[in-house]
Amino acid sequence: MVKDAAAPIIRKKNWNDYVLLALRSPRIARRTRPGQFLMVRVSNQPYPLLRRPLSIHARERDGVEIFFTRAGVGTAILADKKPGEMLDILGPLGKGFVLPRVPKGKTFCLVGGGRGIAPLYFLARELQAKGGHPRVFYGGKTEADLPLLQKFAAQKMEVFISTDDGSLGFPGLVTTMLEKELARSAPPAWVCACGPDPMMKRIAEIATERKIPAQLSLESIMGCGIGACWGCVRKVLRGGSAEWVKICEEGPVFEASEIIWGEKWDE
Repeated sequence: MVKDAAAPIIRKKNWNDYVLLALRSPRIARRTRPGQFLMVRVSNQPYPLLRRPLSIHARERDGVEIFFTRAGVGTAILADKKPGEMLDILGPLGKGFVLPRVPKGKTFCLVGGGRGIAPLYFLARELQAKGGHPRVFYGGKTEADLPLLQKFAAQKMEVFISTDDGSLGFPGLVTTMLEKELARSAPPAWVCACGPDPMMKRIAEIATERKIPAQLSLESIMGCGIGACWGCVRKVLRGGSAEWVKICEEGPVFEASEIIWGEKWDE
């Protein structure tokens, strides 16, 4: 983990409440892997006190990108930042996706729901670089929830689009679209996904039914991001028994077969 107290914002792009920031931080860029995240301090003031956990969306030669939505006070402050301003960031944190030793020639289904698409661009680019074939399933409530569509398409990736309201692409849930595509194509080597819990639970069920290995990146509110506060725990199966683990430390990426759905620390 690296603490970069003065990572400059070098680019910004926004689509309504969706924001993409590019940060220059060579030391973090060198260490980061797909599926890891940053803890970002959004203000120099006492409030908001806690850093915000944000997936690493992409890696560049001397920096990283983060993609997020304006969802609360902290992300609203971050969304108003401008190029040239500095951010205090910690990272890379957590355990990311485990890439196969030889992905060349293999197909991977990457499923992102809304802002859950954030870590999958980085993963898709890494798979491409190693000769793998990522098939991206990008779902949102409406067309406005798919701002990164052209970014994936620019990398000549195979992209499947769904919207709940039918405004673009497949009319319905991204999980339904995934099921239909799996039914008419050869099974992928893996399914990797990030998004809301109901979507992830259904993907885990689909993967189990079809005996496809799946890795899921869990979304969670985090207090510290380094395993000190026990604020982001989840019950998983380990060694045949259930135990509570910290998502920031043991995840955020888990094997789908490990996750016990419907049980969180605050439930």
